[in-house]
Amino acid sequence: MDRARSVTPSEVDVSTPSVARMYDFYLGGKDNYEVDRQACAALSAVAPGTAALAINNRRFLIRAVRYLAEEHGIRQFLDHGSGLPTQDNVHQVAQAVDPASRTVYIDNDPIVLAHGRALLEQDDTSTVIQADVRDFATIYSDPEVTRLLDFSRPTAALFLSFLHCIPDGDDPAGLVAGVLDRLPKGSAVVISHLASTDADVRRNLTDMMLTNTGGNWGRVRTPDEVEALFGGLSVMEPGIVEVSTWHPDDVAPEVQATKEWIEYGGVAFKD
Repeated sequence: MDRARSVTPSEVDVSTPSVARMYDFYLGGKDNYEVDRQACAALSAVAPGTAALAINNRRFLIRAVRYLAEEHGIRQFLDHGSGLPTQDNVHQVAQAVDPASRTVYIDNDPIVLAHGRALLEQDDTSTVIQADVRDFATIYSDPEVTRLLDFSRPTAALFLSFLHCIPDGDDPAGLVAGVLDRLPKGSAVVISHLASTDADVRRNLTDMMLTNTGGNWGRVRTPDEVEALFGGLSVMEPGIVEVSTWHPDDVAPEVQATKEWIEYGGVAFKD
């Protein structure tokens, strides 16, 4: 019996791998299916560094949220393409700094909604909504979003290992800009993105992910293309970097034995 079976909403497609469930598997989670594990095995055969990359990206999320809460007083977090809950989720990291911190998770995968609501059942300062992150009208009118977030106050918009799921035709840079347009000065953006300087690697891994997800993906981009996603925002030191090197702490990063691709990203502010 698949480990996630007991909490599967009826609308979940278990015949096609899900990016959220594949990421859950790489992080050692239990909310994934055989189809996701097979896709991860195939991906790791081509890019053996992927498991370490996923773990390092999660640790970047933890450090970035803690930095924004501790150093910049951010108390509102809007997590786009949040994926399945695991340990040290955004709301937990933020609430460790200030219990009044508020978090909204957004994902279009119904299993994320089911697990997220179970996790947050006793937490009235955080919620998860099922929506396409490009559907601003739905997100910004959602009663849970308007209850929790005051968009006159600085807010952190998170795009962690997510914008590579957005195809060029849907304008990932425009998505980031559209979110920041709705947030006041002093708001922050956190981005990490799969990147490679090798055109063959970008093409091959993009093709593999498009096949795995039934076309529900974007593409691996160059570091320069990732930097362009930050637009005219003020990027914090040390800049846009391989994420395990961003404000390292006392937790040693996983060693990515092969670096066909990396998670490349940083933190920036709206002036």
